[in-house]
Amino acid sequence: MSTSHSDAVTLTIENDVAVIEMNKPPINGLGHALRSGIADALDAANAEDAVKAIVLTGTPRAFSGGADVSEFGTPNAAREPNLRVVISLVEGSPKPVVAAIAGVCLGGGLELALGAHFRVALPDASLGLPEVKLGLLPGAGGTQRLPRLIGLEAALNMIVSGEAVPASRLAGTPLIDAIVEGDLKEGAMRYARQVVADGRPLKRARDLKVQHPNPAAFLQFARNTVAATAKGFPAPLACVEAVAHSIAKPFDEGLRLEREAFVALMGTPESRALRHVFAAERAASKLPDVPASVPADTPLRTIATVGVIGAGTMGGGITMNFLNAGMPVVLLETKQEALDKGVATIRRNYESTLKKGKLTQAQLDERMARLTPTLNYDGLRDVDLVIEAVFERIDVKQSVFTQLDDVCKPGAILASNTSYLDLDRIAGFTKRPGDVIGLHFFSPANVMRLLEIVRGARTAPDVLAACMALAKKIRKVAVVSGVCDGFIGNRMLARYGAAAGGLIDAGALPQQVDGALQKFGLAMGPFRMGDLAGLDIGWATRKRRAAEAGIEMRPVVADKLCEAGRFGQKTGAGWYRYEAGKRDPIPDPAVEALIADYRAERGMAPRKIGDDEIVERCIYALVNEGARILAEGIAARASDIDLVYLNGYGFPLKRGGPMLYADLVGLPNVVRSLRRYAADAGADPSWQPAPLLVELAEAGHTFNRRQEGCA
Repeated sequence: MSTSHSDAVTLTIENDVAVIEMNKPPINGLGHALRSGIADALDAANAEDAVKAIVLTGTPRAFSGGADVSEFGTPNAAREPNLRVVISLVEGSPKPVVAAIAGVCLGGGLELALGAHFRVALPDASLGLPEVKLGLLPGAGGTQRLPRLIGLEAALNMIVSGEAVPASRLAGTPLIDAIVEGDLKEGAMRYARQVVADGRPLKRARDLKVQHPNPAAFLQFARNTVAATAKGFPAPLACVEAVAHSIAKPFDEGLRLEREAFVALMGTPESRALRHVFAAERAASKLPDVPASVPADTPLRTIATVGVIGAGTMGGGITMNFLNAGMPVVLLETKQEALDKGVATIRRNYESTLKKGKLTQAQLDERMARLTPTLNYDGLRDVDLVIEAVFERIDVKQSVFTQLDDVCKPGAILASNTSYLDLDRIAGFTKRPGDVIGLHFFSPANVMRLLEIVRGARTAPDVLAACMALAKKIRKVAVVSGVCDGFIGNRMLARYGAAAGGLIDAGALPQQVDGALQKFGLAMGPFRMGDLAGLDIGWATRKRRAAEAGIEMRPVVADKLCEAGRFGQKTGAGWYRYEAGKRDPIPDPAVEALIADYRAERGMAPRKIGDDEIVERCIYALVNEGARILAEGIAARASDIDLVYLNGYGFPLKRGGPMLYADLVGLPNVVRSLRRYAADAGADPSWQPAPLLVELAEAGHTFNRRQEGCA
């Protein structure tokens, strides 16, 4: 036996079999070092006369997770050998190459395996081509080789969905030649020796024919279906066309067309947005002074049991997150009727999921069995984490945290679900401010992906790290915020709402503003969203802020609606009216009359406002406040702000979030528009461009280049 090494690849020759092992943590990303290592090892194995077969494998965690996305747009991405060249070397090897697959085998990793002559895998290995989720298509032969191995329909489904499939489901197809039980490396070597002993011809995917009884009809059906569901993203339909070439074109021509389509998609704003989000989600958990990525250095506090205070809509939704993750929950309410209602709502939600076939009766029973309702704070004595979801008033929070401080065990984490209030003040109600943190869930809490983790001035690092790890367990996208009024999301929302309100003052109507922003891609316009959330919430916040500032509140149109008892959907009337039992907004002449009276009282002459101005004012208001949040250190990076708005506020995914959108528009253009709005007579001073925004624009930088430079 002989062995040789590179930085990322080990070549071991064991008698007549050469084993090439990829080992570039964490997932064998196919960057330049790994690509060149594979090519060199392959050349060495083929040059060794004693070697009769070659096994290519990875680690137990990953054969390969695909391309190294950090190389996208850098010189290393184009350095030879590129992935297509490496795959050609594997496919063209004169000695049989067996890909031995464990863990994840995704994207370029699967394309590499498709170039091998044979493939063996552990049954739970995960195979997929997820490029469509980055606004791309497989660019190294996946659209041409996969249909030749598993058939047109199965391949198209995998490529367009981007979903991974366990190897056990692919057993019996030409894609997986054998499922290995036990030691993968030993099993792959046995298989390779059997291939040699049997004298089997080398099986190259490029030489196979795509199988389907009626490809033309199926492809047209696929085009129609994908076009109807692509939601403005070009990649899914491009995937269909690339796969169609595997039927209609010679293999090499299909490869060329696939590559052209890949390059074209790389340049689209939709792909840039999706790649930005992919990187943002990975960056969000990395804070310089919190060793969340190295828990061995700072042991995390154990969170095995959770308490939730408040069994209303928010508290019930929060509770379901933990029940779903297999964690026991103690649910506290002060009145039996409210507690019974909350538990019944949780059960009803699970029963609804059961009827949809997404939950079994056994799973429902298990989740409900983890729930312990209580009317007494003593029930929280042994929990590791308690989250309050009570009324948004500082005196109510004080009462809750004073009691928690007395009851909860030492080291328990005390969390507030507050969406606006000062977390440091709340922490001050306890004798253990280091244990206090904000966990701001978004409604419905059991559905929405966003979790704003609010770090107080004295929140302990291990508390923050433990909560970030917990967010992953309950499948949330966690973004850390500093303490300010409204944190990241709601602070920006206040400026967005003010911009929308200013448009009403100037001459627009709610339905026009909502319509323009929904055409831009927002899931819901600000006035529909206000009606859904309840206008009384914003009303209470405005009154609180005025009282804290010691000033008399000057009512805006939304306040006039609330004074008239129009709180939104729950009262059947807000910015719109609603028919009983329905949620469809109906423009209301009474609202138009109220707006007209409001303008007249203040001497406002309405003007015609275009949809472009509506979008620009509202989105740039978000961007401007986001820049202030960045400069103050409330958010660690611009991409964190984008994650908040994508996952909590319905910002269109294809635009990547407000900060990336500003980068793509061009920061000088944003600054120019903001200055124009600031110059309007009587304009709100908050329209003045944030200093950081001006600084970046004048330097020719972007928000994202700034954060990359700080990494």
